[in-house]
Amino acid sequence: MQYRTLGRSGAAVSSLGLGTMTFGSESSEEVSHAQLDRFVAAGGTFVDTADVYTAGVSEEIIGRWLAARPADVTEPVVLATKGRFPMGTTPNSSGLSRRHLTRALDASLTRLGVDRVDLYQTHAWDDFTPLEETLRTLDSFITAGKIHYYGLSNVTGWQLTKIVHVARALGVAEPVTLQPQYSLIVREIEWEVVPAALDAGVGLLPWSPLGGGWLSGKYTRQAAPAADTRMGDDPGRGMEAVARRGTERTWAIVDAVQSVAEATGASMAAVALAWVTNRPAVTSTILGARTLEQLDANLAAADLVLDAEHLAALDAASEVPVADYPYGEMGIDQRSRDLAR
Repeated sequence: MQYRTLGRSGAAVSSLGLGTMTFGSESSEEVSHAQLDRFVAAGGTFVDTADVYTAGVSEEIIGRWLAARPADVTEPVVLATKGRFPMGTTPNSSGLSRRHLTRALDASLTRLGVDRVDLYQTHAWDDFTPLEETLRTLDSFITAGKIHYYGLSNVTGWQLTKIVHVARALGVAEPVTLQPQYSLIVREIEWEVVPAALDAGVGLLPWSPLGGGWLSGKYTRQAAPAADTRMGDDPGRGMEAVARRGTERTWAIVDAVQSVAEATGASMAAVALAWVTNRPAVTSTILGARTLEQLDANLAAADLVLDAEHLAALDAASEVPVADYPYGEMGIDQRSRDLAR
């Protein structure tokens, strides 16, 4: 397992993180605890959850695991959670206001059974709360010792840049991480979000790095998704839906991943995870698993190094068609000329 700093902070985390959205829903408490045990035994340290994961049950499961394990097992864990989405039905039960975030963080700490978390993340942008209010609230959490750092999730490039510069203008703490969707299938963040993160020194924590399972090899052109898979259970499931994601581009990417997997002797999941984990600005890639076997397959990516030829094949298959200048070839040529000066 490699270790990297959490963005521009001095805290080190494992290059693969354990996502816990399945805890309490697709993974029982027993399986969830087994995943946590296996993850830390493999050298993993970064554990990511959120208050809305199974309506708080994910945090409770992690809290019981922390309480049941000795200090030498839990001490290396860098714990992250998120707040923003509704945990109730009243008008103030969501958003990034001081009122909601304060209550959300306190509730998360109670469920986790801890006095503080290492990383507290805003789960999405809020169009209604003044940004200054949110940033001062997060800074106050650091001052109070309730969190060590804060991060963001699911924001655009301009939003990330605005957050960083408003924080600097206010003289408050800046975000250290951003958690975006990122995989061989979803590369659009490379146009704006990745450059903004590199400019600000913000580390990326990619979620859904297997494209909702599409890059694991479990789906094929020739057959409908099996009944024991997410798409088999629910073919219309959100952004991963078969009708939405089962495109020729996706199948070309799947073919490329399979080719590299066969050439390296690695699993398709490990290939896809190794690709995203070593992209610019990435700090830790969030693994999501329903079973211990899936987690073991994903952890194999920690030791996989892809050579230039394999990376080029994956890049070519997953390239996203873009409009002309400044994102297309003319923009790339201009940047190349500037670098050659």
